Amino acid sequence: MGFDVFGMCNALVDLQAQADEALLMRLGLQKGGMFLIDEARRQELLQHLSGRVIHSEAGGSGANTMIGVALLGGTACYTSKVADDEHGAIYRRSLSEKGVKPNLATGEGSTGISFILLTPDAQRTMCTYLGASQQLRPEEVNIDDLRQSRYLYITGYMWDTETQKQSVLHAMHEANRAGVRVAFSLSDIFCVRRHKADFQHLLEQHVDVLIGNAAEAQELSDTDNPHDAARRLAQYCDVAVVTMDSRGALIRQGGTAYEISAFRVQAVDATGAGDMYAAGLLYGLCQGWALDVAGRLAAYTAAQVVTKLGARLDSIEIPPHLLP
Repeated sequence: MGFDVFGMCNALVDLQAQADEALLMRLGLQKGGMFLIDEARRQELLQHLSGRVIHSEAGGSGANTMIGVALLGGTACYTSKVADDEHGAIYRRSLSEKGVKPNLATGEGSTGISFILLTPDAQRTMCTYLGASQQLRPEEVNIDDLRQSRYLYITGYMWDTETQKQSVLHAMHEANRAGVRVAFSLSDIFCVRRHKADFQHLLEQHVDVLIGNAAEAQELSDTDNPHDAARRLAQYCDVAVVTMDSRGALIRQGGTAYEISAFRVQAVDATGAGDMYAAGLLYGLCQGWALDVAGRLAAYTAAQVVTKLGARLDSIEIPPHLLP
């Protein structure tokens, strides 16, 4: 069986818990902030959140995108690493239940967790423990599944540890050799700033489709507006996509540029918009749709997820007018 998309990112169990201002103060967390934490802090949070957890499921940016591809009717598998613990079991089961094949290696330590603390005012305070996901090694990438996929999708979040770098490069080399197209998400402005030279090299050598928001694309391309960023980045890859929130997105292939308008909705929570945008775009491309048609679907899926709390949709139907 082949796959539309072979995804790689950090395996993080999304653990949602109810919190209040007093708890955040005791934990020393600024409401609405995002924090990377270590093992000791992970244990502290698990202790303080005992009895407050309301939901847990497979998460992380790349997993959100693969689940989005599956919701749209595509086929996807997902590569990362978990530990042999309760949260690792949750992660495998959750991916499978959502129609994504879990190509998950098992390592020592603890499975990664994204703690999502929800206060009564609907604010989300996030603490991320990367855990075992940082240990993924090249030999743990399922090359057989990769060779049978239409796209390899990788996020910039994987470039922060040496073993993950080598795993990414291994997968990209194999994809290039097998004729599997490579899509790369810049993921975060801080990722781009930390690894700018490396990302530029990946773009020039391995990437077919680049996806980033305006700030990320401008940083990578040394430009000061999204139009110039898309134009410059498209010189190094087949397709450059620059998202601009409510202003829509730019999709450029060679000398051809498409401006895709955003769908007007009442936004509640922007979490996961980029992940679902990538899911819609990749699904459309795997169906062989024209870039502007795939771009409209991407804009639609991103718009749907921002109308609710959380980074995930339970279901999604493609409106007939968006079909080619």
